[in-house]
Amino acid sequence: MRFTLRRALAVGAMLTVLGVVTPAVAAYSQDDPRSCNDLMGADTPAYITCQWLATPEEALGVAMFWLSGDGANLKEATPSDGQFIDCSAPGSSCPALEGDEVGGDENSPFPEGAEDGGTPECEAGQQCSVGGTGEGGGTPSRSELSGSATPSASPTTTTATQNFTTSAQDVTAAAQTPAGQAVTAAKATGVRVWLDTELADDWKAGAAGFAAAVKRIGALAARPEVAGIRFTSQLGYNTTFKTDDEVTAFVTAASTALRQAAPGKRLGAHTVVPELACGAEEACKTEMRKRYPLVVPEKVESLLSAGRVDQLTLDTGLLYGSYETWKINAEKAQSNQWIQVRARSWDVLAQVAAEETGLVGQVTPEQVATRASTPVMDGAAQQVNLWTRVQDAQGTVKRLTAWDELKKLNPIKRRLAAVYNPTTPEVDVAADLKKIAETFSQVYLTTA
Repeated sequence: MRFTLRRALAVGAMLTVLGVVTPAVAAYSQDDPRSCNDLMGADTPAYITCQWLATPEEALGVAMFWLSGDGANLKEATPSDGQFIDCSAPGSSCPALEGDEVGGDENSPFPEGAEDGGTPECEAGQQCSVGGTGEGGGTPSRSELSGSATPSASPTTTTATQNFTTSAQDVTAAAQTPAGQAVTAAKATGVRVWLDTELADDWKAGAAGFAAAVKRIGALAARPEVAGIRFTSQLGYNTTFKTDDEVTAFVTAASTALRQAAPGKRLGAHTVVPELACGAEEACKTEMRKRYPLVVPEKVESLLSAGRVDQLTLDTGLLYGSYETWKINAEKAQSNQWIQVRARSWDVLAQVAAEETGLVGQVTPEQVATRASTPVMDGAAQQVNLWTRVQDAQGTVKRLTAWDELKKLNPIKRRLAAVYNPTTPEVDVAADLKKIAETFSQVYLTTA
């Protein structure tokens, strides 16, 4: 049993809920009558200790006290009086505030001339707000909290003023398109559907094209069987964006628009964070930061912290052969990556998924088991996405062939998703999705 620090903390939290604490000294002794170390697993690290707040016998006594006599003690129990002072009551003494400040408690009358209720007065032509978040309310963004400047101007920085809502007619029309028919076919198999699209180029092309693309995807996503939308791939890793501000502005615009066009749907992004696979190798980390400055861990984390993305997919394709300079093989690179993800607790900020393109073509059973299950078994990723078809730069197509081996991973079927392009079916879309549903519980439908 692998017992990570995060799991250790989780156990500690669970024990606290159950009336158990883990003091630094008292429970070290096996003779301590309040020790509950015997309930811990044999592989529990030595620094995790257990002590009863109330022993089982004491807990029983507490329960019997409240339940005895048909719960008489519980029925007679009343909330404790609040510790409030009424400044208007005889004999009460409240400090007086100096100057023009107004003092008093909840029972004090309003100052002379004050009104109960009403609306705030605003300067002419200015927007009014209460609470500091401006019109519309909601959670303030990271830039609002930090006071940092807005990202550099772009064709779609006015996303908040655009209307991305879709009509019933849009939804009906979308259902008749090839992509809509693929969604219908997926629904018939019972798999969970994500739409896999790319909005970065549309965003860079201008507001009109971006709005049209968002509405098109929003109309498809309006179907109840669609769980989410992955709106970009290789974010910050490929050459689409040149600066951090561009990446931030795009993700903000896409997230804002899609939450309006497809309310309630989860939003995802795919990328690669090369530095994570370096582990503790400083020379490797320095080089990866130099090569890929837009996808260093802290910048990716800032997108998650802002709440713009609900699912982050990390590609594992770069891990095969890219770290040999530092004597880091593919297996070690993958292990390093997931250790880093787990240590950063990114799963608290968003769902973390692994994307695997290396199981197409001829692969061994060991490769299937390792690459499809390791991220989940390591406790870093909640889901693994496998491509069913990959075409390289030379036009050579490799297909997923390890169907029988994948079926053996049925215990984690719910965590397996297939990435499938319905425009290039193997047989036909319905037949392909039926086969996918035998092994996977989710499907990412590539959508233009």
